[in-house]
Amino acid sequence: MDKTYQPVRFSEKLSRITELWQPRVVAELNDYQFKVVRIEGDFIWHDHPETDEAFIVLSGQLRIDMRDGAVTIGPGEMFVVPKGVEHKPYAEKEVQLLLVEPRGVLNTGHVGGDRTAQNDVWI
Repeated sequence: MDKTYQPVRFSEKLSRITELWQPRVVAELNDYQFKVVRIEGDFIWHDHPETDEAFIVLSGQLRIDMRDGAVTIGPGEMFVVPKGVEHKPYAEKEVQLLLVEPRGVLNTGHVGGDRTAQNDVWI
């Protein structure tokens, strides 16, 4: 019996997410997770001392503020925040993102708080 292989359809996965700022795992590659998330508004300042973090915009316009500047990325663009760089994502209107980061990385880094999403939630 042949195994059935299926692609990950980002639009289908994102349509099943109702909460903002709650990344959901859609795939793993070695020790890295691919997460989709819907965001809107301001996040919190945080960093990831042990790892870089990749933001890939699927729809919308995302601004990532850093203490010494900012970058704006749109659909089909990506930006990698280097490890240890304090940053704060912001979306004036809803943005749909693909995040790539090692398994176990908290979305709020070591800051914690009520914006911290549960890890390893698959959709």
